[in-house]
Amino acid sequence: MSTTAGAPPRFTPRTWGTLFVLCGAIFLEGIDVAMLNVALPAIRADLGLSTGELQWVVSAYVLGYGGFMLAGGRAADLFGRRRMFLVWLAVFLVVSAVGGLAGEGWLLIVARFVAGVAAAVMTPAGLSIITTGFEEGPQRNRALLVYSGTAAGGFSLGLVLGGLLSAVNWRLVLFVPAALALVILLLGAALIPATPQERTRDRRVDVLGAVTVTAAIVLLVLGVERSAHSAAGWTTATIAAGLVLAALFVLVERRSAAPLIRLGLLRSGALVRANLAGLLFAAAFFGFQFIAVLYLQELRGWSALETSLAMLAIGADAVLAPTLTPRLVERFGNAKVIVAGLVLAVVSYALFLPISTDTVYLAMFPTMIVLGVAFALAYGPLTIVATDGVAEHEQGLAGGLLYTAFQFGAALGLAACTAVLTGASGGVDGYRSALVVPIAAAAVAAVISASGLRKRVAR
Repeated sequence: MSTTAGAPPRFTPRTWGTLFVLCGAIFLEGIDVAMLNVALPAIRADLGLSTGELQWVVSAYVLGYGGFMLAGGRAADLFGRRRMFLVWLAVFLVVSAVGGLAGEGWLLIVARFVAGVAAAVMTPAGLSIITTGFEEGPQRNRALLVYSGTAAGGFSLGLVLGGLLSAVNWRLVLFVPAALALVILLLGAALIPATPQERTRDRRVDVLGAVTVTAAIVLLVLGVERSAHSAAGWTTATIAAGLVLAALFVLVERRSAAPLIRLGLLRSGALVRANLAGLLFAAAFFGFQFIAVLYLQELRGWSALETSLAMLAIGADAVLAPTLTPRLVERFGNAKVIVAGLVLAVVSYALFLPISTDTVYLAMFPTMIVLGVAFALAYGPLTIVATDGVAEHEQGLAGGLLYTAFQFGAALGLAACTAVLTGASGGVDGYRSALVVPIAAAAVAAVISASGLRKRVAR
């Protein structure tokens, strides 16, 4: 890679190839989640699943993904980013195919859990390949913005593809990701280079730390995700157990000679703010999508494909993230661009408040397009800040922290919106009430990010 003064960073054919493979993997993860969500009604009809069993098709993936992300990110640092990326991409390929062949609900649920674990390793591994393989500064920023735009584009396109494929056969929403994973695996084996540091690094494993933090996150995500569907006592006990294990994890890390997470990493105010803002941003984003899908399909009677097309404008960030955002970051800095994106997110959700039983799509479009711009401005720069200045041997861990925050935030936002909708009187007023959740979450995220701007001015 090379740059000239005032010119955008240039990538060599090899680095473009590596970035293409990694973008393919994050695109794969995005379409996989989105397509399966759209196909849930068809899965229920074919396999005869109850509502509770159908919920576990989603929950199993969330638990595997969110619960093992930190351990997966550290595994990439310890055992080689390229190796972990390719091995767990192969696992993802196999279990996706198994899920597509499943004739029983339990087998599909198990396959989705393992797919979540696989994604929990290969996602931070892929991110850390970028943050260690591209020079810090404009080169890395552009690579990360292209990467994050591809991730969002995958999710948006997955909504449409899911509607099309599930109309033919829901099993295609699992077979298509498996086929795409095979292509990415072959290209990755040829294009992603291994680094000497990956072969010589100390590989001591903090087993107790990995077990306690994974169990803590699994219990916390499970408690939050199931809070709207379970008794209050069960939810409280699950979350309490998760908090106890989290406290135990901190004690273990303080005494470990080779900790899973160096607690000093959390002394970075910018990193902590980026992770908190990312958690709340994901809570707002996924909470809003949940509300919008239910409003369009259950209240308005739109089909899955019509709903997917209605939300396609959010995918504008796939174009804006690698084109507009780098210029804004270069001129104003990551912090200001993040705050602008979060403020636009608040505006986009507020624009949806006037919905009624006969609102035309033209009135909903401003929400979708503004949210797409907001995502383009916030998501990529948050990724940059959350990994900026972190030592190379901890880049996988930094990526794991960020994606854990995103995943836990998504579970939190979905649970909160479900709780509001469940307790509401019904009708369009219930959806308006639930919109308070994404508006509040995005507003708090904006305040947290803006606090970093105030501290910088004070210094």
